Amino acid sequence: MLGRPVGKWSGGTAEAMRIYDGSPRQDWEEVLRSIGAFADNEHLKDLLLLELEGGFVLQGLGLQSGGADSDSFGATVKRTYELTDEQVAELMDASSAKRGSADRDVPHPDLTNYNELAMRIIGAYIDNQKAHDVFLFEQDGSFVLRLFGVSGSRSAHQLSEFTRDEILAMIQAAPEQRQQPAPEPSGAQ
Repeated sequence: MLGRPVGKWSGGTAEAMRIYDGSPRQDWEEVLRSIGAFADNEHLKDLLLLELEGGFVLQGLGLQSGGADSDSFGATVKRTYELTDEQVAELMDASSAKRGSADRDVPHPDLTNYNELAMRIIGAYIDNQKAHDVFLFEQDGSFVLRLFGVSGSRSAHQLSEFTRDEILAMIQAAPEQRQQPAPEPSGAQ
């Protein structure tokens, strides 16, 4: 699934989607949501995500493949993926195509889509911070982020933490927030 670069069409030819070129990524909410959906599909937990110049390294714990009669059946193994920007674009296209076909915006009772929804929340936070050089890890549903951004006249890293309970509360509130009308502009006319 991830081998084919997908992007925008321009004049009948495919252009690889470059999320950024020397500047912060433009839509972290959608990028991380798509990577979270990929992690859910791979049944990964205890995630680690590092932004690279041309994509990401995603690492997590997953079940080792093998038959039920195998000695390693059910064993947890570390899995590492290098996701290029083109592969992330493909994940984003696939996620976008699935929209409206299910109730994926609501956490399933067993939270089979927890990473997708939690990382969407994290992505919206990063968009708001206008940060880049993202490093995050997740353990037991809680996230720690290290972001690089400009604050006032200085550039610096900042750390942020989101507990599982905070993430779940934001996931529950998100559909309601998306249905609210946009606020009226304020200021002088």
